[in-house]
Amino acid sequence: MSALTGSLTDRDSWSDHRCSAARALDVLGTPSNLFVLREAFYGTTYFNDFVRHTPLSEPAAAKRLKELVEVGLLRRTPYQTAGQRTRDRYELTGPGEDLMTAYFALMEWGDRHATADGGPVRLRHRHCDAPVHVALSCSDGHALSPSDLEVVAAPGVAQAAAPE
Repeated sequence: MSALTGSLTDRDSWSDHRCSAARALDVLGTPSNLFVLREAFYGTTYFNDFVRHTPLSEPAAAKRLKELVEVGLLRRTPYQTAGQRTRDRYELTGPGEDLMTAYFALMEWGDRHATADGGPVRLRHRHCDAPVHVALSCSDGHALSPSDLEVVAAPGVAQAAAPE
């Protein structure tokens, strides 16, 4: 099956070296950042809770939180409990929230293909209790299968250099 159409079927005529998926993985950085993002998706905001709920040491968690703030996926907000020093709370930004669908798609894939027991947690629709599955749809809301997809050129496509 090929999703390529039109001029894109000639793979020697264009390049996808600026692949958005690869760039997204670059933004995510190390795999341990997924532990921190997972906890942020679950509602964790305090440093000690990130340490407690991930396999990361305090220095590693601090480094991961700093990286995720620097790339704009988390924002650091100061707070102070009475009689305590000022600390930081970590909250998802808009781009961080946008990663939830991709994270849950990876989780669902891992539950199905990378774990013998189907994984430790499931997603459920809060209002009807139905299991949640990540799925592709078009902007008109039609459910899509891989055979429904076609890849079309976007402004970021690069023309390949002419063969020598």
